[in-house]
Amino acid sequence: MTRKKRSLAENVADNILAMITIDKKFSSGDKLPNEIELSEVLQVSRTTLREAIRILVAHNVLEIYRGKGTFVKNNLDLNEDLGLKELSTLQPDVKDLYEMRLIFEPQSAYYAAKRANDRELERILYYGRLEEELILKKEDRTEAEQAFHKSIAKATHNEFMNRLMPILYQAIDKGVLLSDTNEEMIQNTLNDHRMIMEFLSKRDAEGAKTAMKLHIIHAMRGFGITE
Repeated sequence: MTRKKRSLAENVADNILAMITIDKKFSSGDKLPNEIELSEVLQVSRTTLREAIRILVAHNVLEIYRGKGTFVKNNLDLNEDLGLKELSTLQPDVKDLYEMRLIFEPQSAYYAAKRANDRELERILYYGRLEEELILKKEDRTEAEQAFHKSIAKATHNEFMNRLMPILYQAIDKGVLLSDTNEEMIQNTLNDHRMIMEFLSKRDAEGAKTAMKLHIIHAMRGFGITE
């Protein structure tokens, strides 16, 4: 079965959503820039932008107040789906979390390499480079690492993968905390992320999948986790 080709408006809607959930440019309750400004930022027509906004309104991400503008829905938890709410409150150990990453994330990288549009690929590479910069400066990289992996999940265009990411964040957060004192693990992260980015930039799906699998296996071995 062939995958349905996404419309330009759907891609723009995805990009606005990523600006909210990944780039943190807008928070719950924030007003979006006016139509002229936002269409220039996104490099699309105002007609396409309006259609994208309608999609996000239908999905309860945005709301329009006539005469006031378009706002990110107030009190909206964009990282949690009711169907996964119970799962996201669990406190599994590092082994369970990394096994889960090993199951899902290599395939996520595979589909991202195949499906990412240019803007999504640009976002992945931006956060990968930002994380490298923070590692080398010995600064906190937790948010950048989350954004890197979330950008990859977003580029799969698989809704379930996006809903699953808040749970995987627990593993990413714990991994950053535990690996920051281990020079070998830090170097592995640098090398592995460079390799993942290289394969993604070439849109080499099998290479990206293998690189992500190696990245997670390196982390598991660093924590003494056996497969």
